[in-house]
Amino acid sequence: MIYNILIHIHSGLRWFVLIFIILALVNAFFKSRKKALANCRDSVFNRATMILAHLQLVAGFVLYFISPKVIFDGASMKDPLLRFFLVEHILLMLVAIALITIGYIKADRIQEDGKKYRFIMIYYGIAFLLLLLSIPWPFRGLGAGWF
Repeated sequence: MIYNILIHIHSGLRWFVLIFIILALVNAFFKSRKKALANCRDSVFNRATMILAHLQLVAGFVLYFISPKVIFDGASMKDPLLRFFLVEHILLMLVAIALITIGYIKADRIQEDGKKYRFIMIYYGIAFLLLLLSIPWPFRGLGAGWF
């Protein structure tokens, strides 16, 4: 019961994380092109992305220890599905969320707007690619759905 609720929360929340990271990247891209000054909305996109990513991380950690797809056994490394959830998914997601956090903190401390947007584009951009690679999309055959 709790597993099903958490898996739906975790799967649904990924869309919010992806939408907000795209919004933050698009905002940073256009602001850097216009050489515009930073405003409160910029910080909201960046902060909301980081908060949503951390909420996703908390739900993912709980799922990691109660999921039937995560089996702490040496034989799991031979099965691509079990290895994905045991090692690959969590490792790439941790790196992506760390990049989002570092990018947000570094960009928040920078006063120069152009540099601030470059940090967001670099850190959030790499994190976005890692997120896309580590999501168990239905077409990858990893037993996950769209929600």
